[in-house]
Amino acid sequence: MYKDYNMTQLTLLMGTSVLIPTNDMSRHVNEIVETIPENEFDEFKHYRDATSYHPKMMLKIILYAYAQSVFSGRKIEKLLNDCIRMMWLSQNQTSSYKTINRFRVNPKVDALLESLFIQFHSQCLKQNLIDDKTIFIDGTKLEANANRYTFVWKKSIQNYESKMNEDSKALYHELVKDKIIPKIKEDNDHELTQEEIDLIGTHLDKEIEDLNHYIEHEKSTRLRKQTRQNRTWLCINGT
Repeated sequence: MYKDYNMTQLTLLMGTSVLIPTNDMSRHVNEIVETIPENEFDEFKHYRDATSYHPKMMLKIILYAYAQSVFSGRKIEKLLNDCIRMMWLSQNQTSSYKTINRFRVNPKVDALLESLFIQFHSQCLKQNLIDDKTIFIDGTKLEANANRYTFVWKKSIQNYESKMNEDSKALYHELVKDKIIPKIKEDNDHELTQEEIDLIGTHLDKEIEDLNHYIEHEKSTRLRKQTRQNRTWLCINGT
């Protein structure tokens, strides 16, 4: 079972909620995660032991943190206590950095985060809000008209629908390699449980598998060479 999580019930003071502008980045993060059908979370449910945080809530706080260039689980935990936007997205629930890290390296979560990142990043590119080297932008630059953002949920993006999605996916994998995995290791001060080691290993295996798929289908010699270098780095430094 999950802990109670309902975005339609106000659990924060009214004054706190209205401080978040209608065009704020956090509202767009909320919008895209809410497009995910409930049945996508069935495999996360358990009916024994303590209740867990709802996957939608966890996805929102992680995606919003990434949008702010925050990749450390410890810093995400701190934002849950200090940041109004994170308080709103979590509905004032405060998960620990260990819970955040275990959640985001879980293989079942990886496809969800990847798809959310690609869709969100591609939409920002379409609106000319960022360039192709930027992760995300300051939320104040987003326009108030939410209809400009056409988030359509897909369980995973297997085939590249456009060069834009291809660039966003490449950026996500670069982010995982250079920012996310190093920060997870740093968070744990090298004191990982066997379960956490296994989860990170599975996460790395999937990254390498995706890179192999990319190399196999990429026509550009330059991009294949760059991807092979990324794969070699993961194989050497990921363990």
